[in-house]
Amino acid sequence: MTGVFFDPPRCDAAWRGKLYNGDIIILSPTPEMLALVEHTRGMIEEAFAPLDPQRAHESLAVERCVEILSVLKPNYIHHPRTKELIQGVLNAFGCSSEKTYQDVPRLRCAFPKDYLTTGIAYAHHPHRDTWYSAPMCQFNWWAPIYEFVSQNGMAFHPLYWDRAVKNGSRDFNYYKWNAESRKNAAQHIGRDTRVQPHAEEPLELEPDVRFVMPPGGVIVFSGAQLHSTVPNTTKMVRWSIDFRTVNIDDVASKRGAPNTDSASTGTSLRDFLRVADLAPIPEGIVAGYDDRVPDGGVAVFKPEMATVTAS
Repeated sequence: MTGVFFDPPRCDAAWRGKLYNGDIIILSPTPEMLALVEHTRGMIEEAFAPLDPQRAHESLAVERCVEILSVLKPNYIHHPRTKELIQGVLNAFGCSSEKTYQDVPRLRCAFPKDYLTTGIAYAHHPHRDTWYSAPMCQFNWWAPIYEFVSQNGMAFHPLYWDRAVKNGSRDFNYYKWNAESRKNAAQHIGRDTRVQPHAEEPLELEPDVRFVMPPGGVIVFSGAQLHSTVPNTTKMVRWSIDFRTVNIDDVASKRGAPNTDSASTGTSLRDFLRVADLAPIPEGIVAGYDDRVPDGGVAVFKPEMATVTAS
């Protein structure tokens, strides 16, 4: 990480240059983001009614919570209104609707550390998204849905922007992950046995950098940034969403952040849809990222593949 910019002028090309250089952008709430927050809250609160979703763990068995999340998350991710609102957000922030492609959003919940931190509510260890077959030109948009504090947010580890970490990404293939691991996240309660890339050496995680903003605020950062879920030492659930974007010119030219240590195979690019009309990235461009397609691998994960109840 080389710099932090608060509400920089809206310029797609300038933002991409900053993010590829390791900078982070912090955005204040906008009407478009607040509309997305309201939509997200509505779906969360309906799913957990009559309980307060920030305190549901106080009276809800873990297994029942997993059942609720197993329905709520795919419903939210693939809801037409969710995609539409994200299109509005990206247009409002000056992203080119013809050249920007968005993936489906992720709905995240970070429970207090002794409740549920695996599977469908996975507490992410220090990682780069590029370890998970993300393209080097990907950047991430992260936004809280309710008020939160630094003790249950997200941490960045700036020592490692241009410093390689020995890690297990060499064993990660995105198509195999789609086929074997994404569909059964709800089954991992108490212990998560899915094969994921981890650091394979001790890390200097302090000092870390944590940003706190109100609902509707956004953190924008490169998928190559090393970041992690903060162990939730509060009594409240932290709810957030994140989604990712790429610029098609950068995808085609393979421009992006420097690759210091990622060796994963396959690509998540087929998950991205053009902001203008939700068209996929042309297959001829994606093919330039294909490698080691395993037998039985799945190029694009479909919601009907997921296990919807805990077992």
